[in-house]
Amino acid sequence: MSPDVDLTVPKPGPHPLRNRLLALDCRLFEFAAERNWPAAERVLPRLSRSANHGVLWFAAAAAMAASRTPRARRAAARGLASLSLASLTINTLGKRSVRRPRPVLDPVPLVRQLKRQPITTSFPSGHAASAAAFAAGVALESPAWGAVVAPVAWSVALSRVYTGVHFPSDVLAGAALGAGAAFAVRGLVPTRAGALPPARPRAEVPALPDGEGLFLVANVASGTADRVRALHDSLPKAEVVECEPADVRAELEKAAAHARVLGVCGGDGTVNAAAEVALRHDLPLAVLPGGTLNHFAYDLGVEDVRDLSRAVQQGEAVRVDVGRFDCGTQQGVFLNTCSLGVYPELVRERDRWSGRIGGWPAGVLAALRVLRTGRHPLEAEVRGQARPLWLLFVGNGTYHRMGLAPGRRLDLADGQLDVRVVHGGRRPALRLLAAALAGPLTRSPAHAAVQVGRLHLEDVAPGTLLAHDGEVTEAEGEVTLEKLPEALTVYRPLTNN
Repeated sequence: MSPDVDLTVPKPGPHPLRNRLLALDCRLFEFAAERNWPAAERVLPRLSRSANHGVLWFAAAAAMAASRTPRARRAAARGLASLSLASLTINTLGKRSVRRPRPVLDPVPLVRQLKRQPITTSFPSGHAASAAAFAAGVALESPAWGAVVAPVAWSVALSRVYTGVHFPSDVLAGAALGAGAAFAVRGLVPTRAGALPPARPRAEVPALPDGEGLFLVANVASGTADRVRALHDSLPKAEVVECEPADVRAELEKAAAHARVLGVCGGDGTVNAAAEVALRHDLPLAVLPGGTLNHFAYDLGVEDVRDLSRAVQQGEAVRVDVGRFDCGTQQGVFLNTCSLGVYPELVRERDRWSGRIGGWPAGVLAALRVLRTGRHPLEAEVRGQARPLWLLFVGNGTYHRMGLAPGRRLDLADGQLDVRVVHGGRRPALRLLAAALAGPLTRSPAHAAVQVGRLHLEDVAPGTLLAHDGEVTEAEGEVTLEKLPEALTVYRPLTNN
């Protein structure tokens, strides 16, 4: 036995309860060290090393994000955020507050010991904290992924005692701190399930066992093949038509003539076309997200085939508001946003380049090109007063996020248009940046925001671009934007399970 063995034995002192707990901790450590675990000799030490500096959890997050489902990506991001908070807490407070020596390795077989022994203090276990934080964060966002990650996290925590670098109480304390960090992150940023829009106003819709009576049109340009196959498996009696973008509207009209429920799979522009057809034929709409952003479907609470299938088969739906624009010669609806000024030009410029260099690079290039043109701001008359505007953003419902760019809507039937403007003037890039950094209700000489039920613009210059749900058209003269309250019935699960 090493002469340092007294480090594992509590010295007598004025705290008998603490001494008894420390003595019990030491006995549990020695008990674990004396057990023969042949199946774990090759696995646990390697697993323990792989978790150094969070490498194992970053790899796990990358694997989850590669699944390309929104729930998995959010779970991965939440897991990493929880891990970061736990690591920060352990390294700044935990390790410095309790300077407990590491266990003596004499009872631990050499084959289990790590090649490089940690030099920091023992309490609490950083590895256990990171493992618990990542697993708890993932589980809070996605219980299914949490069930996959939990056994790995438990094994990492166990490995710290198995390899002799921590006492059991170090691991328990670290795990408790890690789980607490995950719940703290949830308090700051609620999970998607905890921030779904309210399931109201509810709508009476037919339940379609196996999808019988559902006619769904899928835009193949949106990369919907995997979603369509999953839909066939989940709702085998649903009629599905896959078509090119140019044929989407015609196929929607054909489907509406025979459907009890009109379905659509695609991005926001495709969903917009389906909503217009559903409104005209007075049909409920079933939306399966299949595009890049899918703002409407995600804000509605439908993320994948599982959500849609459950709502369709159980007959669960709500009524939502629809935005409407009237430009005299052009009329239409929008489920997400309608904009004039710089943003429509960004959309058009992005579409020119996205096929060559990809969506996000095209967006950056479009912003640079539009903001460097030195163009004149939009001239419009708002509430009887002529104003130059760099940007007019109108959201169908109130968007909740700091800054000019839209974030999430927590109520799709609030009766409000979320209007945000960036006033005209010199240096549009600086004005747009200032608006992006400001709060959504901030008023200043450069930007402002307000919620209204109707907005009327006059003397809009010919050739002014108007973007609605990613599509671009031209407007001139008078432009009216208004709400159609609770006009559209849409399937969505009414519970979060």
